[in-house]
Amino acid sequence: MNELLVIGHPEVMDERQRWLASLAEERRLSGKTVEAYERDTRQFLTFLTGHLAGPPRLADIRTLRPADLRGFLAQRRKAGAGARTLGRGLAGLRSFLRYLEKNGLANAAGAGAVRSPKQPKSLPKPLTDRDALKVVTADAQLAEEPWIAARNAAVLTLLYGCGLRISEALTLTPDDFSGAASLRITGKGDKTRIVPLIAAATEAVATYRKLCPYHIGPGEPLFRGARGAKLQPAIIQREMQKLRSALGLPDSATPHALRHSFATHLLAGGGDLRTIQELLGHASLSTTQVYTGVDSARLLEIYDRAHPRA
Repeated sequence: MNELLVIGHPEVMDERQRWLASLAEERRLSGKTVEAYERDTRQFLTFLTGHLAGPPRLADIRTLRPADLRGFLAQRRKAGAGARTLGRGLAGLRSFLRYLEKNGLANAAGAGAVRSPKQPKSLPKPLTDRDALKVVTADAQLAEEPWIAARNAAVLTLLYGCGLRISEALTLTPDDFSGAASLRITGKGDKTRIVPLIAAATEAVATYRKLCPYHIGPGEPLFRGARGAKLQPAIIQREMQKLRSALGLPDSATPHALRHSFATHLLAGGGDLRTIQELLGHASLSTTQVYTGVDSARLLEIYDRAHPRA
């Protein structure tokens, strides 16, 4: 049988085809996104065909209730679709219904009343300790200019060795390294924290400052771009991308992954969550607790060794 007859009345299918074309041509969504939205709406119209005992018409679309959409999501969940798939599917349906509403053919309020499925928290993807150490060494850097290679190594060492965000590392000044054994970092929400300054980070910064061709005043940004302006995060992100390729690391190996690695490796070494929370500058312990899912095997090992009832 023809697909038009199976999943929707021709008047619905024509509008759907125009909507899909507008996604690609006017909104310039990627081909994969358009393909996913096509599949999601096809599944929904197939559901409605069974729900209504016949291919849905525009009049049926106009009278959709939140319960109809929830029924579709429940069926998809029963078939094994995860929260992310369901959320994307609902986003596609909302887009289609808004398109019909814009053209006076439907009401999108019902879809707006349906909550998107709660998305699971994404676990951080840390590097292994061996890969993290490779990334932060001066010898691994790919820049031809020695001072730029030293700069990149220093920034990456601060991310991994001190758990800094890239934005925090790039706001540091020479004053922050005036013989102190720790860094005073102002992070999100102007929250200040004290982070121990490990020897490897001190040495990496000292090597960079020795080679840097620009004069840097006490309160000025420490890390500079090739022309002397304040170093931008995108440059370090590009350098990390080159390192990923050269070292055969996964796409998840980003500058921020070094901060994740800092926390995960501390936890694996027996560090407690409260201390790691303070070092990362998290306002809530629940934010830090996501790391317990990263190295649960190590946590169980610590439990078995240390708990009286283990």
